[in-house]
Amino acid sequence: SLPEFEAMCERERCLFAVLGEATEDGHLHVDDPELGQAPVDLSLEMLLGKPPKMMRDVAHETNKSVSLNLGAIDAKEAILRVLRLPSVASKEFLITIGDRSVTGLVARDQMVGPYQVPVADVAVTATDFTNYTGEAMAMGERTPIAVLNAPASGRMAIGEALTNIAASSIAKLGDVKLSANWMAACGHDGEDAALYDTVKAVGMELCPALGISIPVGKDSLSMKSVWERNGEKQEMFSPLSLIVSAFAPTVDIRKTLTPQLRTDVGDTDLILIDLGNGQHRLGGSALAQVYGVTGEQTPDLDDAVLFAKFFHAIQRLNVEDKILAYHDRSDGGLLATVAEMAFAGRTGVDIHLDVLGHDVLPILFTEELGAVIQVKRAQREAVLAHLIDEGMGEITHIIGQLNDDMRLHLCCQQSTVLDEDVLSLQQTWSETSYQMASLRDNPECAKQSFDSIANADDKGLFATLSYDVNEDITAPFIGKSRPKMAVLREQGVNGQIEMAAAFDKAGFTSVDVHMSDLIAGRASLADFQGLVACGGFSFGDVLGAGRGWASSVLHNPRARDEFDAFFHRDDSFALGVCNGCQMMSQLKDMIPGATHWPSFERNISEQFEARLLMVEVMDSQSILMRGMQGSKLPLVVAHGEGRAQFSGSETSKPMLRYLGTDGLPANTYPHNPNGSPEGLTGFTSDDGRFNIMMPHPERLFRNSQFSYFPERNDENGAWLRMFQNARLFLA
Repeated sequence: SLPEFEAMCERERCLFAVLGEATEDGHLHVDDPELGQAPVDLSLEMLLGKPPKMMRDVAHETNKSVSLNLGAIDAKEAILRVLRLPSVASKEFLITIGDRSVTGLVARDQMVGPYQVPVADVAVTATDFTNYTGEAMAMGERTPIAVLNAPASGRMAIGEALTNIAASSIAKLGDVKLSANWMAACGHDGEDAALYDTVKAVGMELCPALGISIPVGKDSLSMKSVWERNGEKQEMFSPLSLIVSAFAPTVDIRKTLTPQLRTDVGDTDLILIDLGNGQHRLGGSALAQVYGVTGEQTPDLDDAVLFAKFFHAIQRLNVEDKILAYHDRSDGGLLATVAEMAFAGRTGVDIHLDVLGHDVLPILFTEELGAVIQVKRAQREAVLAHLIDEGMGEITHIIGQLNDDMRLHLCCQQSTVLDEDVLSLQQTWSETSYQMASLRDNPECAKQSFDSIANADDKGLFATLSYDVNEDITAPFIGKSRPKMAVLREQGVNGQIEMAAAFDKAGFTSVDVHMSDLIAGRASLADFQGLVACGGFSFGDVLGAGRGWASSVLHNPRARDEFDAFFHRDDSFALGVCNGCQMMSQLKDMIPGATHWPSFERNISEQFEARLLMVEVMDSQSILMRGMQGSKLPLVVAHGEGRAQFSGSETSKPMLRYLGTDGLPANTYPHNPNGSPEGLTGFTSDDGRFNIMMPHPERLFRNSQFSYFPERNDENGAWLRMFQNARLFLA
């Protein structure tokens, strides 16, 4: 009985760790000789309770499709409509307001290439600050398809997540794990049956066939709203939605493929791998949506074996360095895939549709699974031979090449389907994002950003360095004492880990020092040669721009004395970055030679700005910038209040400024992300020992941390030299 069982457990002071085997009569036979008593038979019902069984009597509903009249559609008009559709168009208005560089472990974010176009397929983070292993994450969803074919929508969601994550370096398909987020209006006619069919298709058929699992997920099964209006019942429900997140360990974060077309490697070809095998189904497509219909037959993942071969082939070609660019085919079809690759590479493309058939619209807009890869022409036959060996010869097609005219040229049967300027098309693709940003942010900034897309003279991100990144100027100190660096933080600061890693790599011993340690006397700045105030949101920036953090120094006698003594030593140095920059600027009156420093106010865009931008290292006394003067290179920013504001006319001692598309000081948005005069963003004291800057060099001390850098073969990031200079100062 249950009381006897509870008494036995109380007597033994434990629950059973080894339970035994279940019997056919629904009991669990427990036999542990260490108990010193006879075996016990326990009813599973007694152990687990008897939950009520739920029975749902559901029925399928016939989907009511609305056919797509292709004969009435003009190809160019359709292209422009699809490029503006929110699910296809640029999402930059969302991406640039989120910090994508925090932790310093982000190896691949949404922004791709020298022009930072938001078209990445996969997100990749590094395992640590030393190795090149990491983690990849990608997503997939095909909700519009569920209106017509719910199981197909589930299979396609998984297919999209996997074709996205295939851009990273993964040892095998089985390493991928999925998280499934189910949403449905349970109880609504037909939705329960659609959910059942889709769960079965995904969980019991497709995933086992692919050799992958879904160990985690969640569900929201009340996606229906009911209300009354004018006495009449109104209702709205969401179609079945499966949002799939795919995760996998990556072998090498440096081997992540992007959609950026390469123009610096000689002649190349574009190859389409069509997992739809020429079916060109348009049901639920972006094309159908922009014309207000559903379409009929939907895309699907028809062959799990073929899909697994595709995944393996991409991984092998990546390992062998035979893929220059990669982009999966999804929302917007082949048209969007090729266009986004052209935007990222800022190059013209010639596409020949004849090899795919004669019906232009289905070829361009079908959202069947697949991918477009760019390969060197000299390696094309080897790539094709490999794809044939994998059994994909019949679904592999050479579809085009690059051109020097900066035009997207589509042709079929010797007729031109489209011949448009790439930058003009990119503005069309970016227009939806621009309109959103102009309503939410400073409209003038939004317009400047939108107009900058059409600037054909934009150099993009580049690097002109006055030093050798591979020269280790700290080599003479290897094996010697490591100076102690106080990595200072306050409540809300989040950039201390990468800052400590950067100084550690340069030869320091980084020590975590919280403001509460100084205030309570548990730590003293007298024990440190250097101090760095890190980035983040101290006290949630309640008082704005680091003022709350500065107040904890200025209005606490012990903390004030600690900082005052540190700043007036002859052998100390300090750096403030982002929120730490704002804080130290508020302490300028107690820092020798820093009275000319500005304060920092809200960005002129009225938004948090997270970008990779060009900066120039100016000629200054800064000990951190020695030997770097004149260098022009990318640097990440992540702040909402970085606009330098001077109390007088003096703006001397700057050490860093933003650059525009012409390589000159940036005065317009987004290249000057906060509206600082002359693009100034870093300042030093009279003797160069104390420095403040809004950007984040600590997030780019490894080359692999850059979203884009012209040369990706080095280990050392270009900004490591700044931290090495600090070690040299203490020689």
